[in-house]
Amino acid sequence: MRVVYLSFLVLLALAGCGALPFGGGSSSAPSVAVQTPGTDTLRPLARPGQQGVALGQVGQTPDALDTTTADERAAAQAVTPANGAALGDTLASLGSPTEQGFWLRTGLVTQVQQGRVERMDGTGAVRVELRPSGAEPGAGSQLSLAAFRAIGAPLTELLPLRVFAD
Repeated sequence: MRVVYLSFLVLLALAGCGALPFGGGSSSAPSVAVQTPGTDTLRPLARPGQQGVALGQVGQTPDALDTTTADERAAAQAVTPANGAALGDTLASLGSPTEQGFWLRTGLVTQVQQGRVERMDGTGAVRVELRPSGAEPGAGSQLSLAAFRAIGAPLTELLPLRVFAD
């Protein structure tokens, strides 16, 4: 009796899964319905002061964020390669675009000092304020927006630099 009862339970379970032809399962592929949101779909609210900016639009430009003057750029680009001791090489990404000026935050220094950075490919150099990052010397660095633009580097590039102290 127990075997019959267990056999019945197994058949019932298989029928529910669609494994048996009389189990109610369907052999056709399920249909897919694609829905696009309508005008009544809830959307996130715009941040204060940004009512004119919709999702997917371009934000602020580097020109708008970089407030250095032409004189400041000229002074930063007036480097003399013979000055300063080499501190080492680093790989720099773009630092916070809201921090103005010409600076490099790096583990190659332990205190704020003046210096310069040169692109490893030799195509640009700029005077910067060297700021300690608190990280190990090989941990990479962050270069300011103004310095990135002064040496003509793409803002999305990881930039190999040679760092010098003045």
